[in-house]
Amino acid sequence: MTKGHPQGLYVLFGAELFERLCYYGMRGLLILYLTKALMQGDTQAIGIYGAYTALVYAAPVAGGKLADAVLGYRRAVIFGGLVMALGEFLILGGTEFWLFLGMAAIIVGNGFFKANISTIVGRLYKDGDPMRDSGFTIFYMGINIGALLATVAVAPIGETYGFKWGFGLAGVGMLVGIAIFILGQDKLDGHGEPADPAALAKYGKLVYGGSLAVIPLLYALIAYGQTFQIFGQGILFWLLMGLLTYVCFTLLREGFKGDHVQRDRILVLMILMTFNVVFWACFEQAGSSLTLFADRNVDRDVFGYLMPASQTQFFNPAFIILFGSVFSILWVNLSRRGKNPSIAMKFGLGIVQLGLGYLVLLAGAALAGPDALVPLFVLGMMYLLHTTGELFLSPIGLSMVTKLAPRHMTGAAMGAWFLSFAFSMYVAAVLAKLTGAEGDGVNLVELTPVESLDQYVGVFGNMGFVTVGIGIFLCLLSKPLTKMMHGVE
Repeated sequence: MTKGHPQGLYVLFGAELFERLCYYGMRGLLILYLTKALMQGDTQAIGIYGAYTALVYAAPVAGGKLADAVLGYRRAVIFGGLVMALGEFLILGGTEFWLFLGMAAIIVGNGFFKANISTIVGRLYKDGDPMRDSGFTIFYMGINIGALLATVAVAPIGETYGFKWGFGLAGVGMLVGIAIFILGQDKLDGHGEPADPAALAKYGKLVYGGSLAVIPLLYALIAYGQTFQIFGQGILFWLLMGLLTYVCFTLLREGFKGDHVQRDRILVLMILMTFNVVFWACFEQAGSSLTLFADRNVDRDVFGYLMPASQTQFFNPAFIILFGSVFSILWVNLSRRGKNPSIAMKFGLGIVQLGLGYLVLLAGAALAGPDALVPLFVLGMMYLLHTTGELFLSPIGLSMVTKLAPRHMTGAAMGAWFLSFAFSMYVAAVLAKLTGAEGDGVNLVELTPVESLDQYVGVFGNMGFVTVGIGIFLCLLSKPLTKMMHGVE
């Protein structure tokens, strides 16, 4: 699996591992911290969670562009990691103010870190290198080792011994990741340096300072974005729509500047970004509605050990670690035999598996006893299908962006890819609210366990049927989309 890959891949693997430990440690605790410590009701807490996760994935649009034009990818990764660590430590203030301020800092830091470290991975490989997909899958395993450590250690420690411990450990993890990246810079073979050193000298300080100045604005957006509305929609919706318009215009303008090959590839990228929204809007229930479902309607007793609700998120990264190497080898071997499914077909099959996971949960609800608790293995089976679906789609998606986008705007295209995740998080929050009760943590409209179970599995079942249908539709579109890629596999 690892033979023939550049040494820089393992530096990026280590840095990303600890960055994901930071991110998933905080994410695993967030919905529980909001509902149990800050006494938010489900609807309000899910709205805050959705705003945060949407902005986390929207930020790389700006971070990728600024790295392309000014900082270079290496400096952007270091700056982003340090700001993320700062955000985790700000949350230790223990109030809603410090939480929102820390979240705002994490958003800014992630904008610089996330898209640009993935871009460096792509730059380590020559165009057409069949090892690229395998390299991205290895990199993706690093993401999930970090997520696994976050869900089996960081988040449960915070839930059990105090939320501050979890947030503090997440911040320390981010500092370790940045240390790995800095110490291994010589293994990157010069990739990630600014395209225009003169622009760095002229605008570098302005980029750093301006990015930090955005933190108070993001604080206000998280704190007041749900209540301040324009034409019936929250301000976050209009912000995402503005970013979408900008990104689509930029990509289409670039596509039509070139020949028909470049145009077609950009169109395919935008189409698959749309299907990416479908997948992740349903997949990303893990940190919100599925965590609350596990807290209320899943039997978490494992041989006398009551698993914390946040720890049920461990299934996904654990399965990726178990099967990630298998998929990495599988894609390389199928490619050598000329039988590797197209990118679009992989996307479609991934969405189908996601939907089947929710249908397993729907069927498994019949196993619930009088206490309305679903057996833990049913939740595990759902996460297994979600994970195999993810392995068909997500690491392939990262690689796809570096193949389809014009080389001079890879960072911006990667930012656009992460914008599709931002819309996913926004839609995910809308879907998650369908499962929750109204009211705040003091005056909560309580549901009985049976009512709660019916509410959850009803929403999850509908999501399953719809996503299976969408996945099949994409599989049928895979041939014409593959033709429009003009040889990209």
